Amino acid sequence: MAMPSLVSVLRSRGACLTAWIATPEPLIAESAARAGFDCVTLDMQHGLHDPVSVMRGIGAVALAGVPAIVRIPVGDFAMASRALDMGASAIIAPMINSAEDARAFATAAKYPPLGERSWGPVRAMQLSGVSDGAAFLRDTNAATLTFAMIETRAALQALDEILAVPGIDAVFIGPSDLSIALSDGASVDPMRADNQAAAADILARAHAAGKLAGIFAITGEQARHYRKLGYDLIALGTDGMYFRLGATTMLAEAKAE
Repeated sequence: MAMPSLVSVLRSRGACLTAWIATPEPLIAESAARAGFDCVTLDMQHGLHDPVSVMRGIGAVALAGVPAIVRIPVGDFAMASRALDMGASAIIAPMINSAEDARAFATAAKYPPLGERSWGPVRAMQLSGVSDGAAFLRDTNAATLTFAMIETRAALQALDEILAVPGIDAVFIGPSDLSIALSDGASVDPMRADNQAAAADILARAHAAGKLAGIFAITGEQARHYRKLGYDLIALGTDGMYFRLGATTMLAEAKAE
């Protein structure tokens, strides 16, 4: 069974909830995919993933039949190309603070004429079920998504220029970092009123530009809030949080009198 693209899942469901996996163990990524998430994100920025665990994790997620997303380390646009060659359906790039950053990201992630991605998608073609290289080349720029993270004052100031860069398909809000930036380091509070207002503005401007918008939610309640607001991709918690929540719930039941 070929792994579906995030584009196709978004088209059929409207909004997607992604698991967020920091642990470099493919069975955890696969388990998250089988738990009912629409897609699974492997985090290289703050998680423990390296290129090998990303390769294995994408394969495990594909086995469960959902798309895989990779968040690359800051500025590591070469990894964007590698993750796409490994079969990632989308790339999230942190700290995109200018149109120049966005162009560097798009250049690595898209084939000409949008970018300069080098040819070598052997694994990606296997997972997508495509054997015709010409067909893969024709379709893959549209089938793989680039999410530029907006999480600083500089990114907010350059938002319209970032959205206008050819090859940038979407933005992804890092609400904790954004809250730190907007408070000049005094507070980390994603739900703070000024932070939520900035996030809503980013969402509106992205959709007005014909681009997708994603955001990270710490709780299910936050995720439900963001779904109602119209975000296209919502990351729900992390694998560490899933384990803690499941373990504490079961322990509480076991210890109940």
